[in-house]
Amino acid sequence: MAVKDIVGKVFDPFSIEVEKGRVAFFARSIGASDPIHFSEAAARAAGHRGIVAPPTFGFTIAMDANQSFMVLDQLGIDKTRTVHGEQEFIYHDDICAGDTITGQQTVAESYDKKGGALTFIVTKTEIKNQLGSHVCDLRTVIVVRNG
Repeated sequence: MAVKDIVGKVFDPFSIEVEKGRVAFFARSIGASDPIHFSEAAARAAGHRGIVAPPTFGFTIAMDANQSFMVLDQLGIDKTRTVHGEQEFIYHDDICAGDTITGQQTVAESYDKKGGALTFIVTKTEIKNQLGSHVCDLRTVIVVRNG
């Protein structure tokens, strides 16, 4: 399958439960110190539903669900010829420990640069929680070195 042929492809939905320990581990890993990422009481006192995942946690959810590699596997692209080129997050609501997050990835576009030496694959993933609240949109760019 050619890269241009996959534009518009919608992958099957995925679902991930957000675990309290995973949120705390991620928060510590990125150096977050706000107690809303570690303490239920602090998060609720600040007006949140529960322990709040740090802002870039949405990408962790997508990675846990193998979303980045699905596109490459579908196209038969050697992962050693790729790099994660860009990531964008648009948050609409909190992702909290205890949430069950569902998402669905779509291949939004692809384009070449450097005379076809590089192919850029852009995916978009909409993420919702168990309440039906649209919590985040992810935009991911994967760069493939051709040749």
